[in-house]
Amino acid sequence: MRIRPERVAQRIRREISEILTRLRDPRLHAMVSVTDVEVTNDLSLARVYVSVLETGEARDHVMAGLGRAAGFVRHELAGVLGLREMPEVRFLLDTSLEKGARVDEILRKLERGESIPDEDAEE
Repeated sequence: MRIRPERVAQRIRREISEILTRLRDPRLHAMVSVTDVEVTNDLSLARVYVSVLETGEARDHVMAGLGRAAGFVRHELAGVLGLREMPEVRFLLDTSLEKGARVDEILRKLERGESIPDEDAEE
């Protein structure tokens, strides 16, 4: 049954969003949003998907900062969640918002009758 891991994931998502606002790492000055959390059935691992407003190298710095803060975030979660075993926290970049914006842009161009460059041809 998957009810408990899903409830734990929802709670982790809320709590991590709060914890990220308190981090003082200068690499995390960018807008970071927790978009989803997936927890394994045995509650040993929590994959935290984040969306970062920055692009390029700045995004890489933000993800590196989140990776370094994972232990602190796990420690903070342990005090709030009260689980016997706290899942390992891994931050993963979620690019679904960017992909959605790209699809939206393509649809607008099609609606206006503009041509759309073939991305495969550019490679």
